[in-house]
Amino acid sequence: MTGGAGAVGHAAIQLARWSGAEVITTVSSRRKAALASAAGADHVINYREGAAAAEIRKIAANGVDQIVEVAPSANAALDSQVLANHGTVAVYATEGQPLNLDVWPHLATNTRYQFVLLYTVGNTALRAAADDIVNALKDRALPVGEEAGLPLTRFELDRTSDAHDAVQANAIGKVLIDVSSHPFGADTTAGAE
Repeated sequence: MTGGAGAVGHAAIQLARWSGAEVITTVSSRRKAALASAAGADHVINYREGAAAAEIRKIAANGVDQIVEVAPSANAALDSQVLANHGTVAVYATEGQPLNLDVWPHLATNTRYQFVLLYTVGNTALRAAADDIVNALKDRALPVGEEAGLPLTRFELDRTSDAHDAVQANAIGKVLIDVSSHPFGADTTAGAE
């Protein structure tokens, strides 16, 4: 899994551990490594400190079965180097760049790309996901925010542009917009990614 210190990566680590998976994640700093470890990652690799693919292959000699990807363009080469035969790359987000894939390595390993957009997955899949999340919460496997060691950066509604700037500047953790002071948003907080 890539981006183990971000909000999506943090939750993905927790849910993967809850489901019994061994979790390998990549990060870009020691601070982010600490966050990914606190979320429950079994192995944390700083891709700026060495050959990430070689490090991952030391842990998973036959490759990894599932990759949760939030930056598919930036990580396409790494993903193809570490994915196991019949592996899946689940793409939840994008950094805005076109996804250019070298077809032959993916063809050779029967790679499957699964794009995930909640708005279009359908009610059956949404209900199943909601049930799993509720069960993870009941099992206390999915602590949220600061309780889970994930930094929260909050902005008032009138500072939404500052929240956007924080996301664009790669704020670590979760950026939140507090709408509780807004007449239509009492006791509500909206997340920004």
